[in-house]
Amino acid sequence: MSLFQGAATALVTPFKDGKPDLEALSRLIEFQLSNGIDALVSCGTTGEASTLSLEEQIQIVQFTIDKVHHRVPVIAGAGSNDTQVALTKAKAMEYAGADGILMVTPYYNKCSQKGLIQHYTYIADRLKSPVILYSVASRTGVNIAPETVGVLARHPNICGIKEASGNISQIVEISKYVNPGFALYSGNDDQVIPIMAMGGSGVISTCGNVIPKEMHQMTQAWFDGDFKTAAGLQREYKTLIDALFCEVNPIPVKAALWLMDMIRLEYRLPLCTPSDITLDRLKNVLMGYGLISSDKHDF
Repeated sequence: MSLFQGAATALVTPFKDGKPDLEALSRLIEFQLSNGIDALVSCGTTGEASTLSLEEQIQIVQFTIDKVHHRVPVIAGAGSNDTQVALTKAKAMEYAGADGILMVTPYYNKCSQKGLIQHYTYIADRLKSPVILYSVASRTGVNIAPETVGVLARHPNICGIKEASGNISQIVEISKYVNPGFALYSGNDDQVIPIMAMGGSGVISTCGNVIPKEMHQMTQAWFDGDFKTAAGLQREYKTLIDALFCEVNPIPVKAALWLMDMIRLEYRLPLCTPSDITLDRLKNVLMGYGLISSDKHDF
């Protein structure tokens, strides 16, 4: 059931004058594919999905699927705090041709672990596409407990989890409750190799927007048994990872892509442009990694 192994990039959504910038998105997709990324996630948290209308989400996912043209799996974000809305979104993404659905936990109104099981089961029962659970309590206020993951992992249409709790002990506990065919993806770029050491299948990455080749190389080295190289890449890019999360995601990563002349520096409120301190930090870090030249975007 695993949709992919390795590194998937959670794509940003470029904007131009308040609307999705499909020309810039096309460039980003080709940049990803030419650098060996293993899968793409469209309209997730990094894609500012919470401020996109359903029509815009369908447009972006459909565009991404058509542009990728089966070269790698395309996974569509479709979460909501309303189970019926989440199902409607997921069915729309399925109809558009998404290879899988990334489903974040309900937020704001929250729910119990029993409610999580019912929520995900209700949706997975009504889809043909495989579902990846997404646990990120720092954003949603709801954590998927290891025992709950174990219950949901037995559903034939739930194939994995993006685990972004940051709690390595919890991830170790999850590995006790799932079989080897259930994909455990890191949701944190600074914990890819520790999670893969517990049987993880890779990462759904924000930093992959900026360094798709290196994120692929990191996970591939692990699969190849070259653990020293894999761990070395995790350490080598820690400074960049930290910089790309120095403000709430995706503010820094979109600023980094702007500095790399990939997209416009544009967000949808309540997200806004980063501080001058953040921009200065990003510029210095990107220069240090050779990702931009010293004369780029003086400000």
